[in-house]
Amino acid sequence: MNAWESMVRSNLERVWERIEAACLRSGRSPQEVKLVAVTKYLGLDEMRRLFQLNVEHVGENRVQSALPKWQQLGDQGTWHFVGHLQTNKVRDVIGRFQYIHSLDRISLAQELDKRAASTGVPVSCFVQVNVSGEASKYGLDPQEVLNFVEKIGNMKYIRVVGLMTMAPIVENPEEARPVFRRLREIRDQVREMQIANVPAEHLSMGMSGDFEVAVEEGATFVRLGRILYQPMGGG
Repeated sequence: MNAWESMVRSNLERVWERIEAACLRSGRSPQEVKLVAVTKYLGLDEMRRLFQLNVEHVGENRVQSALPKWQQLGDQGTWHFVGHLQTNKVRDVIGRFQYIHSLDRISLAQELDKRAASTGVPVSCFVQVNVSGEASKYGLDPQEVLNFVEKIGNMKYIRVVGLMTMAPIVENPEEARPVFRRLREIRDQVREMQIANVPAEHLSMGMSGDFEVAVEEGATFVRLGRILYQPMGGG
């Protein structure tokens, strides 16, 4: 085991300790939470080592940089596409990524449905919601979500497994709590609609700086990058 692999293993252990503590504080089971290791800056060798550390879920942001990795390692782990997805890249994502975290418009839903139909396998999607309202972020306005999922409710090859959001980058993670709480509230409203292909069981929220608060507010998938691959320091 080289130094990088040893560091990542240590970081993973400490992150899981923090997830477990957050679950304890909020009365949840740690088994409800999945860690998606964001791998956009990792090379092939580092990704191989990551899988050797029993990391199951990996997330990529860009189709063009993800494809060479998938071609070599696609038989390992569960692959998540966590970046903004252009409609003309859908053909490269279907059949490779088990989860899409960035469904944010009808045109994308239509293309995903069409491409997934050709495989005969529904694609699992998270609807991306711009809860914070930041102009720099993609995603639906919270007020649009219920109408959106109703519109895609008859798309046979899309399965909306949950909602996703990104909180503002803040020094104090507590400032992100209202964003995560609001996403959970919207998710609960979606579930009450009882649309067959919109079970909306999951919440994809929480990154390296705020994942503990996200877990306390109900996150089932946290998307972590730098905290896994950089020295954490003491404490």
